[in-house]
This record gives sequence, structure tokens and C-alpha cells, in this order.
Amino acid sequence: MSERPLPPVTQLAMVSLGLIVAGGIYLSAHLPQHVPLGPAVALLAASAVLLAINVILLSRVRDFDWERFFQVARWSLLVYAIIAGLILYAFLEDNVRGGTLVVLILSLVVFSVHVPMLVGFTVARYADGAERVAA
Repeated sequence: MSERPLPPVTQLAMVSLGLIVAGGIYLSAHLPQHVPLGPAVALLAASAVLLAINVILLSRVRDFDWERFFQVARWSLLVYAIIAGLILYAFLEDNVRGGTLVVLILSLVVFSVHVPMLVGFTVARYADGAERVAA
């Protein structure tokens, strides 16, 4: 059985998540001293661009189980919003302020959107195929 062509959502998501994690590690490694934000902002920007590309590519997919995608992504988003909130709380408790905090918050937003999109895509991709085979 041949699989229908889908955009490289998984591959782009993994690169994007790798960039976000690298930026987070970079920022965390410099705390509590002053953090040079240039590299972290560059990693965040690259990750955000990949997220935007992923959303655009995924939105153009036809004959996709969007109902299942949103069902799974919605609950995953709730879970990852809680995880991001806990991580943010830890940074606030460590007195992270200013530009460093802004970059960390934006990185957590990208992280919290991309992972649920990836989970929803994976489930909908295979759920759609299984339903078509069963029919």
C-alpha cells in the first residue's frame, strides 16, 4: 500500500524543537550571570520560522483527518501549556528577569505549540490511513 504524500511536518518539527532546546540550554547555562541574548534569539527566530512553515505546509494538506488532529492536539496543548507553566515558574523562582525571561517565554510558546501539533499530526496521519483501509 502506498502512502499519500505529506509535507515533512515531523522532520521540520524535530529540527525546530532541537533549536528551541539548544537555545534553552544556552540560556540556562549562563544563569544566574548576564546572558548574551544574540545566539538564543537567533535560535528562537529560526525555530519560529520553522514552526510557521510547518503550520503553512500542514494547513495545505487535503484529505486529512482534521477532526482527529484537533482532538489530539487540543489535549496535548493543554498538557504542554501546563509543562511550560511549570518551567516558567521555575525560572521566575530563580529570579530570571528582563530580556532573558522574554526569550525563555517565547521559546516555551514555540515548544508548547510545536509538540502538540506534532502529536496531533502523527495520530491523525495514521488514524486516517487505518480508517481508509477499513473502509
